[in-house]
Amino acid sequence: MRRSVRGTVALGTSAVVLVGGLILGTTDLLFACLFWGIGHGVSPIRVMQSVARGVLGAASFEGGMPTALLGVVLHYTIAVSMAVTYFLVSRTVDALTRRPIACGVAYGVLLYLIMNLVVLPLSAAGMPKFDNVVWVSMSVVMHLVFGLICAFTARRALSAT
Repeated sequence: MRRSVRGTVALGTSAVVLVGGLILGTTDLLFACLFWGIGHGVSPIRVMQSVARGVLGAASFEGGMPTALLGVVLHYTIAVSMAVTYFLVSRTVDALTRRPIACGVAYGVLLYLIMNLVVLPLSAAGMPKFDNVVWVSMSVVMHLVFGLICAFTARRALSAT
């Protein structure tokens, strides 16, 4: 970190991208826990175990807090990777930061499709069912938000250089 002209602390490029990924991960985690908690009585621990299910399968729900913590680590790793990927590509494709809203929304759609049609089917969790229309609709909208977070994170990180 370095001091900016105004005396506030300015984050370096890597720190900006890391913070963006953490914001994305936390936003997603809050969304999932609130949706499943309020609407279906699912505990946050079970939500995190469902993330670990991608690696452990159904056994993730029998592992208690350790599998929930694995889910948290996996969740934030994926979220930070999403932000890092957008940032790295934006270094060579400047339209990604010049037009953060359009490109961020498009990236959000891409994230949704990759997670639901590639990552999950290849994991121990398997292909999602898409039978909960409210969840699917809200998840698509949230992925648009995630894409925007990535776009504005990359824009901020590149302006820090």
